Amino acid sequence: MDTEHNDGAFGTWDYVVLSLMLIISASIGVYYRFTGGKQKTTQEYLHGDKDLSVIPVAVSLMASFMSAITILGVSTENYTFGTQFIVINFGYGIATPFAAYCFLPVFFKMQATSAYQYLEIRFGATTRLCTSLAFSLQMVLYMGIVLYAPAIALEAVTGISKTVAILSVGIVCTFYSTIGGMKAVVVTDVFQSLLMFAAVFLVIIKGAIDVGGLGEIWRIAKEGGRLEFDNISPDPTVRHTWWSLILGGGFTYCSLYAVNQTQVQRLLTLRLGSAKISVCLVVKLASTHFAQLEYIILLA
Repeated sequence: MDTEHNDGAFGTWDYVVLSLMLIISASIGVYYRFTGGKQKTTQEYLHGDKDLSVIPVAVSLMASFMSAITILGVSTENYTFGTQFIVINFGYGIATPFAAYCFLPVFFKMQATSAYQYLEIRFGATTRLCTSLAFSLQMVLYMGIVLYAPAIALEAVTGISKTVAILSVGIVCTFYSTIGGMKAVVVTDVFQSLLMFAAVFLVIIKGAIDVGGLGEIWRIAKEGGRLEFDNISPDPTVRHTWWSLILGGGFTYCSLYAVNQTQVQRLLTLRLGSAKISVCLVVKLASTHFAQLEYIILLA
């Protein structure tokens, strides 16, 4: 494997950073397997003994659906169809109180371990089974895309085949999640999110230095007609408008942070008051990340 550094290709230190990221992620799982209660109880394994902190859980909530799909997909969407897409953050903000004050209290009052327990109590076991199966199918399909997206990027810059990249990332993630429980998942999400934010931030700084500052980036984009934030057309066939993004963003946010099992399980690691705060913080984190991606596209 050629590790000489060329433009657009991985150098030696790039491989070192990639390897360290995978090793540290796996090590976090090992750490939580052999510390504390050693993941011997359901309460610790699934809910982290309910002693996790607000900020780590908020970061984990954000990270669980801000994957390579977001970095590659949102960036491509903004580059191809304009900056109007960032308006979706207003939809997220409007939906936040509904998730925090309408949905969460129901799960906490039930002392639920699964979002689908409510459906069983309200509509019966058949409904719970059907929705659980539908969710499982959705996540299998979703995880396939989540693993495939970074594999494409890794293959492009390293020459590593997509199969090897998918297996490497998939095995490491399965490993630390399985042996470390919810605590390992949350802490690893925080670690990987810091890397994600830092990497995008450094790209923006490098681009700003090369162009002449953030203001210059904005000026060039404006003169080139690449900025669009004021499309209020009621036409439903227009790709992005204030109405479609706020309405669609609101429902999307609730589907992810109010009833999605992966998110509800994270929120149940906190007390109700802390969980509400955590949900509110997600909007700020997601909006910041979307703004980062927006600026990267203006550099292109």
